[in-house]
Amino acid sequence: MAATVTVGPAGRCQWDEAVRIVVRGLTPEQSVTLRASLRDEKGVLFRAHARYLADAGGELDLTRAPALGGSFAGLEPMGLLWALEPEKPFWRFLKRDVQTPFVVELEVLDGHEPDGGRLLGRAVHERGFLAPGVRRERVRAGRVRATLFLPPGPGPFPGIIDLFGVGGGLLEYRASLLAGHGFATLALAYYDFEDLPKEFNSRNMDYFEEAVCYMLQHSQVKGPGIGLLGISLGADICLSMASFLKNISATVSINGSGFSGSTAICYKDACIPPLGHDLRRIKTAFSGLLDIVDVRNDIVGGYENPSMIPIEKAQGPILFIVGQDDHNWRSELYAQIASERLQAHGKKKPQIISYPGTGHYIEPPYFPMCPASLNRLLKKPVIWGGESRAHSKAQVDAWKQILTFFCTHLGDTQKRACPKL
Repeated sequence: MAATVTVGPAGRCQWDEAVRIVVRGLTPEQSVTLRASLRDEKGVLFRAHARYLADAGGELDLTRAPALGGSFAGLEPMGLLWALEPEKPFWRFLKRDVQTPFVVELEVLDGHEPDGGRLLGRAVHERGFLAPGVRRERVRAGRVRATLFLPPGPGPFPGIIDLFGVGGGLLEYRASLLAGHGFATLALAYYDFEDLPKEFNSRNMDYFEEAVCYMLQHSQVKGPGIGLLGISLGADICLSMASFLKNISATVSINGSGFSGSTAICYKDACIPPLGHDLRRIKTAFSGLLDIVDVRNDIVGGYENPSMIPIEKAQGPILFIVGQDDHNWRSELYAQIASERLQAHGKKKPQIISYPGTGHYIEPPYFPMCPASLNRLLKKPVIWGGESRAHSKAQVDAWKQILTFFCTHLGDTQKRACPKL
């Protein structure tokens, strides 16, 4: 092969870490195409490509050279990762087994034809989810079904409970990455996992209170409080936990709504009625996909609506991460209403970070955007929103904001618990 492809730093890195991709041994100002591919755990192929020109010395450094087109254009050093698209339609990029890395194949081809040029060089790049020294512990304590990730070192560490949305099951990739930044993180399942209920029909805070108690009693978790991180339905559960349960020091809501949606929220004698929805409000987009953004019932009374979570009872601060192009529901509007409710109850205005061109699934950095996929409840593909370049930049910034927020409010601001910004 005529060229060498190097990825720095050498060796396996974590998925949320940036790398520098350099091609050497090209002719001056040679036209080439870079191609990236990986197969997920279900065998689905993801691919991206971009066209480039080498510099006068025959080198191509993606931190300096803009892409001339392809899956993306412009100066995008990590574009070959965030622009990956599945060959299978409506397929979401997920990592289910964090103990194995994703293997990315990088190829450089002569000319600007992504499938026709002569292969000049290739490299294999491993991107993992368990940083060196991070410990993964299966948790089956009482009713709690989860996985705990502990950072390297003696501890104790600031603790976080991590929740996902209506997909159910147990996803560990975000919790495992957080542990690499110094946080003892519990990836918590709450339905459709092992002996938990198959469907999510009840939002009773007792189960989640048990998970909080488990964390606070753990010798490796630093009290007196813990943090909560959730996306979508998981974000609303986190907001409910912060409102009803003790010892919650900081909460991050990623595209949550702040309302009880299809099921009532109950804790002891308190019960918040569901807002409900009307499936007749589903729209069909130009693409033929379903758009569910307006399915929920109207918020009569604004922040005084009885279906709103009483977030003014939360002891710690709340950070709202919002995609302005979220098509699951109107996250930006919901965050504004939450802010109004907090201020109406004499609380400080919360931090709301809104990202233009950003859809529903705001993931850790460099995850490919999921513009549309199968909705578990409707069993049909729906639009999630977002424009890939803007969405990717939002994910990088949101991750930094989340790490900084937890570092600030969970104490222990030693280097091990501070984000690698």
